Amino acid sequence: MKIISGGQTGADRAALDAAIRLNIPHGGWLPRGRRTEEGSLPSRYRLQELPSANYRDRTRQNILDSDGTLIVSFGPLTGGSALTEALAIRHRRPCLHIDLELWQPERAKKAIEQWLRDHNIETLNVAGPRASGEPRIYRAVFDLLLQISWPETDETP
Repeated sequence: MKIISGGQTGADRAALDAAIRLNIPHGGWLPRGRRTEEGSLPSRYRLQELPSANYRDRTRQNILDSDGTLIVSFGPLTGGSALTEALAIRHRRPCLHIDLELWQPERAKKAIEQWLRDHNIETLNVAGPRASGEPRIYRAVFDLLLQISWPETDETP
């Protein structure tokens, strides 16, 4: 199992931090300059820079380099999260959207675990809103990912 994201604040960063906490390999692509809304992504995150500074290019590459994309939000998808879903569909990649306004944490956990098994996900792309757009998203994604029974390790922290 490997977790990748685009390194942005919010859901992306929560996924990377959860992977580090769980000792799951992590990575992904981010725009040239390691660009995030807070500035340059710290080097402790093992992401690769694209030649492009465009967030759309980063989103597309992470979808293509993964076996499936998990998008977590509070409410309907907007902005980059909606683009992520559209690109996953366009590239015929498995995509699961968990709306935490509609899903209780235990139900979300079980749905993700089943989806990971059903699609044999080995490299998981995690996406969702930035911290500036949804201040609750970092903690929600981090906590949710810590509860998952990951296919290879079959452990929960």
